[in-house]
Amino acid sequence: MNIHFIAIGGSAMHNLAIALSEKGYSISGSDDVIFEPSKTRLEAKGLLPDEFGWFPEKITEDLDAVILGMHAKPDNPELQKAQQLGLKIYSYPEFIYEQSKDKTRVVIGGSHGKTTITSMILHVLKYHDISVDYMVGAQLEGFDTMVRLTDENDFIVLEGDEYLSSPVDRRPKFHLYKPNIALLSGIAWDHINVFPTFENYVEQFRLFADTIVEGGSLTYNAEDEVLKDLVNDVENPIRKIPYYTHEFTVEDGVTLIETPEGEMPVEVFGRHNLNNLSGAKWICQHMGVDEEDFYEAIASFKGASKRLEVLAESDDAAVFKDFAHAPSKVKATTTAVKEQYPERKLIACLELHTYSSLNAEFIDQYAGSLDSADEALVFFSPEALKIKKLEKLTEEQISKAFRRKDLKVFTDPEKLRSYLYGLDFQNSSLLLMSSGDYGGLDFNRLENAIA
Repeated sequence: MNIHFIAIGGSAMHNLAIALSEKGYSISGSDDVIFEPSKTRLEAKGLLPDEFGWFPEKITEDLDAVILGMHAKPDNPELQKAQQLGLKIYSYPEFIYEQSKDKTRVVIGGSHGKTTITSMILHVLKYHDISVDYMVGAQLEGFDTMVRLTDENDFIVLEGDEYLSSPVDRRPKFHLYKPNIALLSGIAWDHINVFPTFENYVEQFRLFADTIVEGGSLTYNAEDEVLKDLVNDVENPIRKIPYYTHEFTVEDGVTLIETPEGEMPVEVFGRHNLNNLSGAKWICQHMGVDEEDFYEAIASFKGASKRLEVLAESDDAAVFKDFAHAPSKVKATTTAVKEQYPERKLIACLELHTYSSLNAEFIDQYAGSLDSADEALVFFSPEALKIKKLEKLTEEQISKAFRRKDLKVFTDPEKLRSYLYGLDFQNSSLLLMSSGDYGGLDFNRLENAIA
């Protein structure tokens, strides 16, 4: 097959392009800008466009399909040419489904935890040499790509994102996969630019539950009351399987989980991660992995990239980096680090970077999210507000929203850098939470301060 990618440089898109190239497909693509690591990875596979930009002449009648990425705009000249020629145009999730419609589809969804749960499942399956197709939203240790598609594997494990499918397909991605086996980890309002009300957001998960194939299963986090109520109302004839946070204890900075063979240390920590672990265990059992084999494998799982990642550690200090930006995840991650190291001072620094987090109508959702920190810092860039065309936010608004009078708010990246570089890290944990880079923070310098 000859397939062209419009916006090939995206995190998911470039991984799919590589996966299809390795499957033997002929791949071409375009993008107006491609960042690392996508650029180097595409170049290594001979898939990097010769020059950046949009080139309608690349769109010809001999293409079997065009895959459209979210980065493209509805008036993209290559998209318009493909429409004029009547070519088959797929969104990313549409094409994934097309490649997996004869497989058993396992879809992991939820506002938070879906990347970690998907990663846990794939780690366990790889540990036991069980080959599956997959698509996950983070780079995993031991995996070359974030997407794998074959003709021979019976299962495909998919991270089910609730964001939109493409610029011309406004359906959430996870509505298109039609799972045989599904998991929902919880519901906490996000993507306010697409789902302007909480009720509208919740409805997307109700619709997802209705897409599960008849006779399939939905494993769900029964500790989430919104999700629990939603699942109770689902009329789709499927099996509903609740799960709860795995029993655990923390001793001297080590998390131990309860197993039939006794206590077992694990690399991950935090109540939210032990909840994720419980969900992953159920899904692995649905896929034929017994409980004993699951525990043997999960003991060596170190976490997904950018999810509570240890940047540096000494005997009495550590620096953690986490992708957390949604209020519920910020709260869970901050609490997890404090519970793991209760004797250490916890300095939590959050960057407001996403559209939702910088929205004045949404900011109150962060109330209490940094309460577990001994010292709380928030950084946001006024320039980011301009780029996203959002109303101005003041430092007073931020402090009031977080319900912390002692909150330190930074808008100047240089002042934030000076403050962080000058910290005394003795007997402290520094937690950095962001999907951005704090306006150019030198993470290596912080690592060296610990080491």
